[in-house]
Amino acid sequence: MSKGRESKPHIGIYGRRNNGKSSLINCLAGQDIAIVSDHAGTTTDPVKKSFEITGFGPVILVDTAGIDDSGDLGNKRVGKTLQTLDIIDLALLVVSENSWSEFEESLISKFRSHDIPFIIIHNKSDISEPTPEFISVVREKADTELFEFSAVDKRNYEKLIGLIRTTIPEHSYRTPTLLGDLINYGDIVILITPIDVEAPAGRLILPQVQAIRDILDNDAVAIVLKEREVDAFLKKTKIRPALAVTDSQVFVKADASIPHDIPLTSFSILLARFKGDFENYLKGTPKISELKDGDRVLLLESCSHHVACDDIGRTKIPRWITSFTGKKIEYDVVAGLDILPRPITDYSLLIQCGGCMITRRQLFNRLQPAIKEGIPVTNYGMAIAYVQGIYKRAIAPFILGRNHTDTYL
Repeated sequence: MSKGRESKPHIGIYGRRNNGKSSLINCLAGQDIAIVSDHAGTTTDPVKKSFEITGFGPVILVDTAGIDDSGDLGNKRVGKTLQTLDIIDLALLVVSENSWSEFEESLISKFRSHDIPFIIIHNKSDISEPTPEFISVVREKADTELFEFSAVDKRNYEKLIGLIRTTIPEHSYRTPTLLGDLINYGDIVILITPIDVEAPAGRLILPQVQAIRDILDNDAVAIVLKEREVDAFLKKTKIRPALAVTDSQVFVKADASIPHDIPLTSFSILLARFKGDFENYLKGTPKISELKDGDRVLLLESCSHHVACDDIGRTKIPRWITSFTGKKIEYDVVAGLDILPRPITDYSLLIQCGGCMITRRQLFNRLQPAIKEGIPVTNYGMAIAYVQGIYKRAIAPFILGRNHTDTYL
């Protein structure tokens, strides 16, 4: 499966071969974006297609191989199909000709174990409509209602769009605010954005752009500065911002430059609360102090990028943690949504990037194996703030005024 690089809702199409999965995709898209054939097994590896469903909005549809594929190659295709469950917000299970088997039951079990909502669609109803007996079987086996559909005559098309809209989790397509609850109308927010070897040529990184847009959407004012300009700017203008947000790599410099009565955090920590498992990050970050000689730490980057000589995940964070703990620690870095090189239980700590290029569900699914095993998880920005001695200040804007324990601090 190709790496998740879209924050739009992901809808997976599943089912046995020749049940009309690709026809359903073409029908939803209003164009031929998937190969349709009478020959079973036309779809091979999962394919992601980005488009807009009329009446719903932009989505990523994931076309998968038949779950009943066979042989060595077929088993590999099935394996890749099941891997897509880690990135899916909603599953459409396609059946036809009143046929139900262990393949459907197995998929439903996997949907539930991944906490994925699903819709069961009886396709090809123009050829063979679902019988009352089959509807009862589905209701009994899946504890849900069967949806009758035909990609040929588009029966119940509008109802299907409505069902997708009401079934897909709201957080998958509603865009929450990065910092709207931290600022008020007319507030000034300083964004500290170093331009170094890791900065993309001619543009800002996505979290910085998202922060600027969020500030504007909340009718506030964004001032963007390089770290070496902050002191002179504040002295010259006498401006007192309501909030300062910094790139995590210059946290120490920002901490020294921004007066301590002004809230300060980082882009990465904003993303941690916006998209990550913030409560588990709060619990897991202080566990950095408990790392021992021989422990192994996993760093998860959710996108693939050119690796600079002083890369944040591969070089800087390991160097800072090793220096802070004084321990001999092993580090693994995994980019995108690649398979982990070791069992999750081999790790004593997991550090997740901000996840700006993937969906909230994809990020949560990435963290769940560690959380289920009781392995502490944290975020790039929170880990950096912790080892640099400014963790209390960095998380204060998000926890002041609510009940929390000193474990967080």
